[in-house]
Amino acid sequence: MRYNRLYKDSHFLTPTTYTQQLSQYTANLKFEDLPAEVVERAKMILLQTVGVSLAAKNTAITQKALKMAEEANGGNGGPASVWGTGKKMSAINAALALGTMSDALDWEDCSWTGHPAAGVIPCAWLAAEERHKSGKDLITAIVAGYEVYQRIAMAVQPSEERRKTKGWGLTSWQIFACIVPIAKLYDLDARKVDQSIGMGCECSTTPTCYHEATMSDFYHYEHGYRARDGFSIVKAVEKGIHNCRDALDEPRCYTGVVCGDDGSNGSNETTIRSGEADLTWLTKDLGKRYLIMETLLKHWPANMWVQTSVEIIKDLVEKYGFGPEDVEEITVDPGVLKRMWAPEDGFTSVTHAQFSIPFVAASYLYDHTPGAQWYAQENLRNPKVIALAQKVKAGPSPTDSPAVGFKMFREEKGYPMKTVTVTLKDGTKYEGKMDCHPGHPGNMMSREEFMARFRIQAAPVLQGEQMEAALEALCNIENVEDIAALSELLG
Repeated sequence: MRYNRLYKDSHFLTPTTYTQQLSQYTANLKFEDLPAEVVERAKMILLQTVGVSLAAKNTAITQKALKMAEEANGGNGGPASVWGTGKKMSAINAALALGTMSDALDWEDCSWTGHPAAGVIPCAWLAAEERHKSGKDLITAIVAGYEVYQRIAMAVQPSEERRKTKGWGLTSWQIFACIVPIAKLYDLDARKVDQSIGMGCECSTTPTCYHEATMSDFYHYEHGYRARDGFSIVKAVEKGIHNCRDALDEPRCYTGVVCGDDGSNGSNETTIRSGEADLTWLTKDLGKRYLIMETLLKHWPANMWVQTSVEIIKDLVEKYGFGPEDVEEITVDPGVLKRMWAPEDGFTSVTHAQFSIPFVAASYLYDHTPGAQWYAQENLRNPKVIALAQKVKAGPSPTDSPAVGFKMFREEKGYPMKTVTVTLKDGTKYEGKMDCHPGHPGNMMSREEFMARFRIQAAPVLQGEQMEAALEALCNIENVEDIAALSELLG
């Protein structure tokens, strides 16, 4: 057992050293340690996240977050930039805006556990800009963020049954995707990284995933709140607040409570009653297996379980040339649990629509260019779009569960196979099949494909030479000496 000297008088013991190992990894990781393919993937994740944030600039979600951030900031001014707006703020307040923007269109990444990019990328960028760090520093912090976040998140992943009864709270462990890159770029030593993780455990949210029941757009703002909290926590540690070490090893803290039984807060200090928690994930293959390489990058602005079906429809449209007015029926086989809805009176929120295969399919058929316009208020209740969405049905096979799909993604490195059949009004039928859509680790996009997507995503903000300059800088970010020098390049 590891003796925690901070609690010498009370004989506090932790049976493992997981938090310490993660902290040492974070503090000690160097750019030169990273394989070339890991650096490239980190750059493409950065490119994608910046792009989808710019795509979301004019959404109501972003504008509200921006107003909140600017009000908290006391107006415009500070060392950190909010992409696409020309506004400068403190890093804490800019993080609230950028964290929300990064998730607003649900277009960033998706790991087995959530959306780390919405925390890692804005927090890493803002910390690098604030502290005048280099592109190599930025990439190193991004990788550290992914590797630590994913392991903590995996340690507390619930079973399917627990998910049904107690929820799945991806924005609970999201806080670690925010803390780690900031701590790295603030040059915290391992002890202080350990403290930061501990405060993250204390400040994490209850893992309820309540937004799945309500379809509230607050879900997107939660990513902004976690980014803001990441800065608050690391700055607190930097200023000398301490005594929160080894929290992931303590049975009464995060791992024991989030995924524990009803006795998680019991008196036995040396026993982790963690129920379904698998603490071996905390350091599994750390430094050898790069989990950033197993992350999915979304091709479409929608929930991850919508991606494949829409991709198949896109391929069929490009091959056969039919339009929305030609369609009699579309079947998706198997359908996906809680992703097949198409209410007659339209959609109540952006999130509600982003989680609907029928809506996103119909939106694509009427407008082949993905973007924020799909989720404009008028489109959520557009009679033509809604009528077409209602023609999208689940096929005869048993419905897929997202939780089962996550397990397949993680354990088999695959993805559920989908068959989409489009029946036209003249009786013609077209069929397509696909499992791993572009952006899945099993079918990862090339740099050229990411660049083409960025040009679509960033179009609301960047054009012409400025677009190409931004692409050049982001794709070669390791050559940048000071991230702050790029603040004007992204609008």
